[in-house]
Amino acid sequence: MSINLLDFDAKGLAGFCVEIGEKPFRARQLLRWIHRSGEVDFTAMSDLAKGLRDKLSTTAMIEPPQVTGDHTAADGTRKWLLSMGAGNGIETVFIPETNRGTLCISSQVGCALACSFCSTGRQGFNRNLTVAEIIGQLWWANKALREELDPARGRERAVTNVVMMGMGEPLANFENVVTALDLMLDDNAYGLSRRRVTVSTSGLVPAMDRLRERCPVALAVSLHAPNDALRDQLVPINRKYPIKELLAACQRYLQSAPRDFITFEYVMLDGVNDSVAHAHELVRLVRDTPCKFNLIPFNPFPNSGYRRSPADTVCRFRDVLMQAELITTVRKTRGDDIDAACGQLAGKVHDKTRRAIRVPMEVAR
Repeated sequence: MSINLLDFDAKGLAGFCVEIGEKPFRARQLLRWIHRSGEVDFTAMSDLAKGLRDKLSTTAMIEPPQVTGDHTAADGTRKWLLSMGAGNGIETVFIPETNRGTLCISSQVGCALACSFCSTGRQGFNRNLTVAEIIGQLWWANKALREELDPARGRERAVTNVVMMGMGEPLANFENVVTALDLMLDDNAYGLSRRRVTVSTSGLVPAMDRLRERCPVALAVSLHAPNDALRDQLVPINRKYPIKELLAACQRYLQSAPRDFITFEYVMLDGVNDSVAHAHELVRLVRDTPCKFNLIPFNPFPNSGYRRSPADTVCRFRDVLMQAELITTVRKTRGDDIDAACGQLAGKVHDKTRRAIRVPMEVAR
């Protein structure tokens, strides 16, 4: 059975090379061909010896996920639906801006954490993505976007930033996500800086500590409430790791983080968590945690039970935070006409959780 080389970071690829009787340095060449050039044909890898190319052709493959849907919004946001087999699918979104291009990557088919305002969470959880399925999203986006760039711009990289904010809880698929992060940061692969790669978590505290030790990148935390009573309802994992523990983990993470602040994401839900009183409570909550806030207008989906906070409510909430000298931005809604906005990614998920919240054991190590 052929081995998918997209599943390997530099260390894993070097080990594979040794197993087939080759020198470990061949891994660097393979990384460049696979990830920089987007090449899937071993016979086209011209700086590899013919014997090695023949060997690779019989023992390995480079197989990214299959794209089954490709939609572009009026604002240029692009969403790909990728098949995960057995009727499952995930979604990956590219958000172009003047000076950067951000790719939002999924880490699981569905999500077990069941945040009440999230379309993905409503579908339940099927399985973790493999390394090839995670990094394959970046591989595919680079290839698709590179083909559309003006040739005069040379090998300019379309994807400059990656956010692990798509379907799933990244830290519940820890090992595969970290291996994919290693590839994103590897100069022989994608060469992104730690400041340009962000992992978003709902607050799996033990896994946050592991990420700090293994691969500290920029961190975003889905907070969404200023107290445990409300967060228990919106983000059920809070019942296991309440806010006090979460903020302590944030403080520890900052000791190794590439940025000197944590980004707190806060979806604005009309009449639920968006009052001026909530904003003042939030100020008191984070006074000892270096942070910035990203206020996210809620993106409705069928039978969500929530409404988007009115613009003037969001402004009042923002002003309270800013008056307390907390950097606060309001996320611009992008791609909502193709259901590519925050909280709308749904893909196709055959739920295996039966709506029970099950956090994989590995995050509790």
